Amino acid sequence: MKISGGFRLSTSNKKSIKITFTVLSVCAAALLATACGSNNNATGTTSPSAAASTAPAATAAATQAPAAEYTLKDAMGHDVKVPANPKAVIASYLEDPLLTLGVKPVVQWSVKGGSVQDYLQTQLSGVPIIPSDLPVESVLKTAPDFMIVGSESQVEKGLYDQYSKIVPTYVLGTETTGDFRKTLLKMGELLNKTDVANKALADYDQKAKDTKAKLAPTIGDKKVAILWLTNKNFYVVNGKVASGAVVYGDLGLQMPNILAVLPDAKANWVPISLEKLAQLDADYVFLVNSDKGQAGNLEDPLWKNIPAVKSNRVYEMDRQSSWLYNGVIAGTRVMDDILKVSIK
Repeated sequence: MKISGGFRLSTSNKKSIKITFTVLSVCAAALLATACGSNNNATGTTSPSAAASTAPAATAAATQAPAAEYTLKDAMGHDVKVPANPKAVIASYLEDPLLTLGVKPVVQWSVKGGSVQDYLQTQLSGVPIIPSDLPVESVLKTAPDFMIVGSESQVEKGLYDQYSKIVPTYVLGTETTGDFRKTLLKMGELLNKTDVANKALADYDQKAKDTKAKLAPTIGDKKVAILWLTNKNFYVVNGKVASGAVVYGDLGLQMPNILAVLPDAKANWVPISLEKLAQLDADYVFLVNSDKGQAGNLEDPLWKNIPAVKSNRVYEMDRQSSWLYNGVIAGTRVMDDILKVSIK
């Protein structure tokens, strides 16, 4: 049974789920290797369509004084000359906070020349891609005036020195990128848009408060699981990142019993066996299915006997899903997705 808004409801006795979520089919291996931008353990994650109104507005004019070039130390101790109001910015896999600040990058993150963050493609229309490993030649060709890099590992083996000869390069560091709020605030500082960042976070927090109140009569006291199926393997989200941070942190929904230890896990997405999932006591399951059209685990009796599956409360994301990603835009759309389910 199709649910409006891009969801498809799973049943325990119907044919394999038909879904449209495709973005991770190509880049699943790269996502596992890069933790989807946060460069954590290889099992990690942690990113077209909704109009800008779905995300907290970030278009209000900043009120701070005109910027001037200044020097700021980055996470690796580099003294970086931050340009005044840069116009050609590279912030690969940081496009969510960049767009939240009202800045359109000159290139966007991609894997293998094709897979991109589909949920941002309306705002990134016309922006060319750059490989996720940021080849020096590609950076040079782009002619940026400022580059923001997420993690220390992205500039290892002498890469930072090569980048810095081309463009002022600021490394945020994983301590910052592990929290989308810290990321947005730091990028707001770097781009002279602190007021925009603060407003976006205030709007986001109000959205979370309103969503939590709307969920209280339905999902409020129920247990919710977030699963990712890719290459016939299941993963569960760490409660501190991506949709896990939204569902369990911002909305305060309950984590199922077998997932309760995951907030302390180092990986963003943690592998879990189907046998272990058979013990899942979730009332609702949100499934990001990257195995489009592949029979297998979803036809297994162990899967079909999970309480949420038997009660038809498994919801699949479509290709515009943001559940694997971090940021104000991603989190806002996760909340909208949950609201679509809760009112059915």
